[in-house]
Amino acid sequence: MTTAAHLKSENLKTSLHDRTPFYCEENVYLLCKKLCSNGIADAQGSDLFVVFISNEKKQIPLWHQKASQRADGIVLWDYHVICVQRKKGHETPHLVWDLDSSLPFPSPLTSYVSEAIRPSFQLFSEYERFFRIVHAPVFLRCFASDRRHMKDSNGNWSKQPPGYEPIVAEDGTTHNLNEYIDMKTSDGLQNVGTDSIDAVFTQKLGVVIAGNQLEEFFSQIS
Repeated sequence: MTTAAHLKSENLKTSLHDRTPFYCEENVYLLCKKLCSNGIADAQGSDLFVVFISNEKKQIPLWHQKASQRADGIVLWDYHVICVQRKKGHETPHLVWDLDSSLPFPSPLTSYVSEAIRPSFQLFSEYERFFRIVHAPVFLRCFASDRRHMKDSNGNWSKQPPGYEPIVAEDGTTHNLNEYIDMKTSDGLQNVGTDSIDAVFTQKLGVVIAGNQLEEFFSQIS
């Protein structure tokens, strides 16, 4: 690799890693745009999916998180957001882009599930994780956040916000983050099938699946 090419590669890596701590939904929104504009993903984002992770209690464990003070990297988030990139063919694995993870960036989906989600780890029911999967082109058009969830009752920031303007949806909506992170146990699909695959490409809020269905869901997307 030439010096110029190496610098370009390093600059791209640095750019993709840009994030504002505790604003994972906005970080992933910008990441999707960067992956599209840099040619890493399809220009329209057709191979990208935004995945919200949460539950009714707003307490979901994930391992290998940068914010953790523990050796195993476990954090109990109220919600988390990652990007999954679909890869065609069995030779190339689907990829997970998690800006808050200490795992390789990106990580193969199978590795990410086994190391960060750990579905085999026995959890109490209140920690069961659900995944809302939204097609990136739909998410980029519809998502909005005025960051109200990061202010206390006196209007002070609990976490310092990004320096850019809040994200506004194409239709003018200024805040709907709560719609994406609100997941009830009854929302979770019992079976992944054609209807749920179709819905993820057309529905503003995508579909909600249980944690042990994540790999199966992406294996069925052609």
